[in-house]
Order: sequence, then C-alpha cells, then structure tokens
Amino acid sequence: MADVDLEKLPGVGPATADKLRDAGFDSFQGIAVASPSELSNTADVGESSAADIVQAAREEADIGGFETGSQVLERRNEIGKLSWQIDEVDDLLGGGIETQSISEVYGEFGAGKSQVTHQLSVNVQLPKEVGGLRGSTIFIDTEDTFRPERVDDMVRGLPEEAIEATLDDRGIEGSADDEETMDELVDDVLDKIHVAKGFNSNHQMLLAEKAQELAGENEDGEWPVRLLCVDSLTAHFRAEYVGRGELAERQQKLNKHLHDLDKVGNLFNCAVVVTNQVASNPDSFFGDPTQPIGGNILGHKSTFRMYLRKSKGDKRIVRLVDAPNLADGEAVMRVQDGGLRPE
Repeated sequence: MADVDLEKLPGVGPATADKLRDAGFDSFQGIAVASPSELSNTADVGESSAADIVQAAREEADIGGFETGSQVLERRNEIGKLSWQIDEVDDLLGGGIETQSISEVYGEFGAGKSQVTHQLSVNVQLPKEVGGLRGSTIFIDTEDTFRPERVDDMVRGLPEEAIEATLDDRGIEGSADDEETMDELVDDVLDKIHVAKGFNSNHQMLLAEKAQELAGENEDGEWPVRLLCVDSLTAHFRAEYVGRGELAERQQKLNKHLHDLDKVGNLFNCAVVVTNQVASNPDSFFGDPTQPIGGNILGHKSTFRMYLRKSKGDKRIVRLVDAPNLADGEAVMRVQDGGLRPE
C-alpha cells in the first residue's frame, strides 16, 4: 500500500505526499473515506485542497457511488463469518462474527467478555473449512486482560478436527496427541496475535490508527489481519470523563474512535470485536437493570450487540440484543479450562 503513487492526486506534490503517508494516509482508499477536515488537520493541508484530494481519491479508488441491490449482495458474499466453535451461538449470529462490522459484547465483570476475545483470537487463525478466517489478530488491551497462558489453554482445547486441519494448514508435522507439536502450534498462534496495551483514551485512539497501518502492511501477506479486538472499549473513557459536564466531549471522542475502528474493518475485510462495561439503571423496577455504557453513539455504531450474562456455575447466556438482519434470541455456552464450550 505504501507504493501507491499519491502524487497522481491533484495538488499533491512530493512534500504533501510524505505528509499524507506520515499521517497514515498511504492508499487511495484511506484518503477516500476520510473527511476533508480530518485530512486538513492531520496532514497539514488547506481544507479546500483537502476536499479536492479526497474527491480525486474517491475516483481513483472507485468508491462513493451508488450500487444496485444485486451488486451489494455480490459484495456481501466476500464478507467472512468467524465461528465461535459453538453451534448454538453461531446459529444465533447467522454463522458467526461478521467481517466489515463492529460486534459489541457487553456484560458485568466476570461474565466472560475477555474469554470471548481470547477465543476469537484463536479461532480466527483456523482454516476456513473449520470455521476460521485464516488471519491474524490485533488486540488492543486497555484493562490488562490479555493472557498468553489463556491462549495456550484455548489452542489445546480446540476440537481435534480443528487442530488437525490447522497443523496441516501450517505445515506442522505431528498430531494433537504430541506435546512438542502442540507447543509449536501454540507458539505459532501467539506469534500471529499483535498486542498493544492502551494506557489512556488518547493512546487507545492512537493505537486504532496504528492498527490501520499494521493491517495495511499485512494486507497482501500470508496472514492478513482478520480480527481487531478492543478489550475494553469504554474503560478509559469512563474513567477520564466524569460528570455531565464532560459527557459531550467523551461521546465525541468515542464516536471518532469507533469510526477509526470501523474504517479498519471495512478497508481490510476485518471483524471488529469490542467489549463494553455496564451500569445498573436505578429507575428500573422490573427486569434486568443492567445497561451498556457508551450511550446512543455506541448503540448506533455497533452492528451486532450481544449481552453476556452469568448463569449457574460456568454457564453463560449470550443474548443477541441488536442486529440488522437477525432476530433477537439467546444461546447458552460454558467457560471452561479449554475455552468456550457448548452447553
């Protein structure tokens, strides 16, 4: 992507092209989906010039026009489905987590949100014939939740069919019964999970921009980025912006952050999975008072919204709260030593 000749765009000379690349705009697609004000602020060009650059990039990238419903259907056939390896949950989600969409998982502490992100980080690397997307993961960790040891447990806990298919796909000799073979597979899986710890909301937003760069660098490689996880999306925003006086600024920054994440998903055919914290509604006299935070900004931007709640023992209920093409419903799973398991 860095080889794209940005100087083809009107008003873009060598100096401006370098500024655009330094700001992360290293493709016609990336520029085409940016706003003129964003381009102007980050690349230090005039807003009028930025508008011309964006328009020209849209023509070069051939995006921004209308399509027929048949063309949309054909394009949607490129969307991948990432399996949870739990039939009941996959059926609830119409086959699994969609690429080019933001999927939100919210629930109280201990409900298993981080377990979901770890499991999907493993599953995305599986061959497509066993429910994976044969891609790598970017993991933005804001609550110090990422644990390589848990990934180890989940790789060893995969169904035998999935392990054998993955070993063949990676050219690793041996079987699921061989300890050295499994050690090699675990190391290989961990090498394809790119982890960064976000220390505050501004750093978290920067990491989303860096995620776009990393996805671009791996786009034509053997292991393109197919999953972007943020665990948790709202922790820093909730801690740093307290009270009604700072609510507007918080929501504005959260909105931009979500659009940056969505851009990665759409540009690189990547599934975006974010976890969210909850609050208890004191006005609720009946039913479950648990509500996700983030307000309407997050509610509207999440394509799929799932509520994860505790049940008896290791049992968890996955409730599909919102989806554009699926009915609401619930599925049951278990969180065990080997990962997420069917009921």
